[in-house]
Amino acid sequence: MKKNYKFTIAYDGTRYFGWEHQPDQEMTIQGKLERVLSVMANTQVEVIGAGRTDAGVHAKGMVANAHLDTELDPDGIRDYMNCYLPDDICVREVREASDRFHSRYNALGKTYCYTCYVGRLKPVFNRKYVYVTDWDPDVGRMRQAAEYLMGTHDFASFCSNPRMKKSTVRKVDSIQITRKESYLNMTFHGTGFLQHMVRILSGTLLEVGFGKRAPESMEELLEARNRSLAGFTAPARGLCLLKVDYE
Repeated sequence: MKKNYKFTIAYDGTRYFGWEHQPDQEMTIQGKLERVLSVMANTQVEVIGAGRTDAGVHAKGMVANAHLDTELDPDGIRDYMNCYLPDDICVREVREASDRFHSRYNALGKTYCYTCYVGRLKPVFNRKYVYVTDWDPDVGRMRQAAEYLMGTHDFASFCSNPRMKKSTVRKVDSIQITRKESYLNMTFHGTGFLQHMVRILSGTLLEVGFGKRAPESMEELLEARNRSLAGFTAPARGLCLLKVDYE
């Protein structure tokens, strides 16, 4: 009998074309997971993810679910998957879930972290996971700008999809900007995010830190609802999905 299983997954997105499987493209996270589970279950398995991370984006706490008919217990499923998945994908935990659990529709919030390297030397061993900036940003100015962006707003200026038919209103309830030595972290928590939204927010906040924009200009950006007026889309390699919230 099929049961619904919840997976917590970590992956290095460097080699992959994002989460979502694509026609004629083997290198996706979803595709790798489905291939291993389909062999294990001896039938085609669909894996549903809590979101669709972009090409090159990483995750420490992506959540997914799939319905499986297997004699393995949750730990056995986890160990089987980790045996046959590539070294840059790890299933951290497998649990039985209710039949109605849906990793995307039941998600209440997500936490992302964007990491920049602001030091003068090369981050040789972390280079795949940080954006190396050309200047040292002013963290105080960035925090001032972040205050304007928190709350429920129309984030159309921070969405890369010009044909977005659904609402672009989202709630971002926390933006924390911290610096420790040569590393600058921007941590975002919200109920949901638009396409490239966290990377555009990160790029815009960096431009404030570089003195290219005033912190108060965030109000005008939100009101304009025009992507061309916001900052650059920060590179994918600096972004990591940390956690997905459920009840």
